Amino acid sequence: MKALSNFFTTLVQRFLPDPFVFALILTIILFLSGVIFTHHSPIEMVGFWGSGFWNLLAFAMQMALVLVTGHALASSPLIKKWMVKLAGIAKTPAQGVILVTVGSGLACFINWGFGLIVGALFAKEVAKRIPGSDYRFLIACAYIGFLTWHGGLSGSIPLVAATPGNPMEKTAGLIPLTDTIFTSYNLFITVALLIILPIMARLMMPTGKDVIGIDPKILAEDEASAAIAIAPTEVKRTFAVAMENSRFLSLAIAVLGYSYIIYYIATNGFKIDINTVNLLFFTTGLLLHGTPLSYMNAVSNAAKGTAGILIQFPFYAGIQGMMELSGLGGMITNAFISISNPSTFPFFAFLSSGFVNFFVPSGGGHWVVQGPFIMPAAQQLGVEPGIAAMAIAYGEAWMNMAQPFWALPALAIAGLGARDIMGYCVTTLLVSGVIFAVGLSFF
Repeated sequence: MKALSNFFTTLVQRFLPDPFVFALILTIILFLSGVIFTHHSPIEMVGFWGSGFWNLLAFAMQMALVLVTGHALASSPLIKKWMVKLAGIAKTPAQGVILVTVGSGLACFINWGFGLIVGALFAKEVAKRIPGSDYRFLIACAYIGFLTWHGGLSGSIPLVAATPGNPMEKTAGLIPLTDTIFTSYNLFITVALLIILPIMARLMMPTGKDVIGIDPKILAEDEASAAIAIAPTEVKRTFAVAMENSRFLSLAIAVLGYSYIIYYIATNGFKIDINTVNLLFFTTGLLLHGTPLSYMNAVSNAAKGTAGILIQFPFYAGIQGMMELSGLGGMITNAFISISNPSTFPFFAFLSSGFVNFFVPSGGGHWVVQGPFIMPAAQQLGVEPGIAAMAIAYGEAWMNMAQPFWALPALAIAGLGARDIMGYCVTTLLVSGVIFAVGLSFF
């Protein structure tokens, strides 16, 4: 396992470009593929790209806020204290690797936005506390835990499929969560991931001269940021300074935020989406920092990590537009469906979803691109709509291990590049693929 991860790490270090450059290359590949394989003219492909380019602006803002509010929350004194205590459970680098992988997997199962941010922050804390830990690998373990998200309580495809008015309702009807998330095959896949991924991570763990610890510059930056977050900007006590350091204002807004969250759950049920998570992060962070100025300083420090998200999301939206409007996504999906039968359909749907995810790394985008082809085919073959929908969801989660898109928030928090972790993630792609295949084929 270690030899395999070393091989992929070397390969990634040599050939994987920066995630932004990667997105530009994928854009060109999709553009040329649309012209060659779908018989659309270059002008039409330009139109598809441009019409989709700004479609993820709202989602980009949501993801930027996940990073900023999550990072600001974790920098509060109380949360940092608890993270130190939890990190102290592990006494050796191997225990740290297992702790981070399990913790991230459980957190992502509960909510993907929460798990993605908290997992990276926790990995960073473990790296600080345990001598001999490989910092890059711990951040990779945090991202590896992301594999559980689409079978979890915030999985976008099973939640959308159960929502009235979704695009596939006329074709497949409403698919209740009892047919997707709360099934024996999803239980098997989730439990297997939570058990096998930590074992696999332990086997991949760098040792000896291969270990690269946390950069002292990162530690210094964290200490400087903490000092800025609590340092007063003015000594003279004025009305403005009093308001900036008012605990009453923070408490009042926290009460307002928590009241809305309670109201939302009471009226909508326990449907926690990314907006709810962001509001919870924001409200709790403001409360724990104590004053508006302290919280704003923490947010300012966290915001510098959003550059990759803000610049790359439009390009992936453009790619999604070309994939959907040109029909290229449907061609790819149909190519896998054409060689399927009722027994193999879930597995081939999973593979097609993984392939499409390389270009459209979005759960919601998958449902739009693949749902119109996968769901009618499942109906014709007599395949349960629940397992067809989950096959799409699993393929999306699986291929994230080879697509650095969703690693951006974790990498921004860690101060690392995609090449630092993706070799380990590609190894995980191979191992986890077996788990997904077994779950879809035999349960």
